[in-house]
Parts: sequence; structure tokens; C-alpha cells
Amino acid sequence: MGDLHSAEEHGKTQISAVIFDLDGTLLSTEHLTKEILKEFLAGYGKVPDKEKEKKRLGMTQKEYAIGIVSDYDLPLTPDQYIQAIMPFYHDKWLQAKALPGANRLIRHFHKHGVPFALASNSKRKNIDGKVSRQEGWIECFSVILGSDQVKSGKPSPDIIGVKAGKAAGMKVVAVPSFHSEFDQYSIADSVLRSLLELKPELWGLPPFEDWVDNALLVEPVHFRGLYKNGLLLDFADDGPSILPDQVFGVYFGWAKPEAYKFIKIVLGVGWGHGCCSSKRKIQACIVDSSDEQIQHCKMEAVIVGYIRGSHDEGKSDKIEILEEDKSIANAALNLSEFSLGAFKSLFSEVALQDDCDLNIK
Repeated sequence: MGDLHSAEEHGKTQISAVIFDLDGTLLSTEHLTKEILKEFLAGYGKVPDKEKEKKRLGMTQKEYAIGIVSDYDLPLTPDQYIQAIMPFYHDKWLQAKALPGANRLIRHFHKHGVPFALASNSKRKNIDGKVSRQEGWIECFSVILGSDQVKSGKPSPDIIGVKAGKAAGMKVVAVPSFHSEFDQYSIADSVLRSLLELKPELWGLPPFEDWVDNALLVEPVHFRGLYKNGLLLDFADDGPSILPDQVFGVYFGWAKPEAYKFIKIVLGVGWGHGCCSSKRKIQACIVDSSDEQIQHCKMEAVIVGYIRGSHDEGKSDKIEILEEDKSIANAALNLSEFSLGAFKSLFSEVALQDDCDLNIK
């Protein structure tokens, strides 16, 4: 779960302070660690029970360990379980990156003097370890609070969660860590797919001023996929996806198909539904080349800009690319801040070499 909480004075609409959750709201830690329990339990011939794991959301580390040992009848004490599994989490935390819109929002609030705090169910030493790897974060938070610094963890109001935030009379904006959790936070005042969808002015806070003609520069994301029939097939077919679930909406950037030059591309990142589960669906629209020329090939891409979420406040899982989106992306990619030269170094040496060969020809 991820959430953002706004404390407001009674009788006024002006927000006085903001409280952030950490894992799954600001950092991709939950995305990186979601398979750890499965791998750990496999060593004992067990498999995770999805319903039981849902009930553990928001628990303190000690409560979580007690539940795991009991529910899966592990030959360990809760403390032994923690000691055995924590090194796996620490290794993954080192890879954690800021989620879409997190750096932007932190810098925006800090610039405008909006006080904001961090409250997490992680222990304080683990919070410090995660936050210290993100440039400028630790200096920006007015307060940082971990579960070992309060009497009770979530959903107690000692550490703020969605339920506790509402019970305390706060305005709550939820940003689910995973796509499958989107419908679970109806009690929140607003549920967003990512922090890129947040409009601070709706909460009496200073608006963003960083849009360039309906396009937003984002921290670049590099990935590989298979382009086929207007879709960029999910790389998760061959392993875990590098894209967290909060990457949702219409994005644009640069791509390098095999045996072709660099091209401009617009991506509609949403979800498709099968009979039993949801799967990421990425529509890919080539802006400056004919789809007939590039039909079926491996492709590297770097996302550099964002245009919008869905048109129905994020409730729809599908994203359709409109002609307006193509026009916005094409115009933005002609600007210096979105130019290929600014991001070409993120592509692999193979892609760069292919491009040089094509240029020579």
C-alpha cells in the first residue's frame, strides 16, 4: 500500500502539512521485494496464500513475522525468520528507485515551504538506509518516523495509514503499490495510479509549474521489449518487469528497433485482463515512421516524458493513445530537454553501434 496524507485545520480548506508513506509510495521497494516471500517459502515446500498476505498489509515487522511462522508452520521462531529473510530485503533495497513523480513532488513541496513528514511501518534504521540513497531526501523531511519509535503500528494512528488518516480527520490520497490493489482504497478521498496524477491545487497547495505545452519531463526509464502489431509485449514474460505498477498512462520517448534508426514513440501503458489475471498492456505508436515499416522486432526504449493518466480519473485499466497525444509527444521531442542527444547514452552499446552502422550506410 502507498498513501499520502494531508493534515488540515478544522474549518479550513488550506492544507497545513503532508505526511508520506515510503514503501510503494515514494520508493519502488515493494515492487522489488514482492517475490522474496515466495522464494523463501519454497525452501520449506510452501507457497504464499494471497488472501493471508493481503491481511498482513501495514503490519509491523514483528507482527508480520509471527503471522508468517504461524500460518505456514515454519520450523523457526519469529526472530529466526526475521534474521534469515532480512538479508534478502536489504539486497533489494539497494536497487530501489524513486517512483514516478516522487522526486518531483518532494522538490516542489520543499521549494514552496510546505512542511512534510515521512511515516513508515519499517524500522527507523531501515528507513534511514533507504532514504539516504535518494539524493536530497533526508534533508527535506521535517520529521521521519518508524514503527519502532511508536507504541503501535498501522492501522493505529501512531503511524498513519489510510484508515487512521481518515479516522484522524485528514484528507487522504492513496497511491496503491500494485495495480491489483486499486479497488481496495475506496475510503480514501482520492485514489491515484501514480504521484504524477496529483494536482496539488485541488488540496489548497501550490500548483506545479513544470509542464511544457502539456508535456512533462520525467526521470528516464530504459527497458526492452518485443514490438508486434502496435504493442510492446511485456518484458515480464521472460522475468520480473522493471516497471513498477505506478508507471501508468500516456508516456513518450525514444526507441531503437533492431535494424532501424532511433525513432520517436508514444506509449499507452495500462492493463489488459485475461480470464484469471491482469497483465500489463503497452500500446506503442511510432510517431515519425510508418508502422508498416516496423512490424515485428525487438526494441529498446527510453521513456522521457509524460502526458496524462486515463481520462476517467484513473478508474479505467486501459489506455488509448489519441491523435492529440501524438501531436504533444512529437512537438515535445523536438525540444532540447526531451531531445535524443540528452538520453542517447542510456541505450545499450549494441543499439548505438547499430545506429552508427545504419548512418554509415
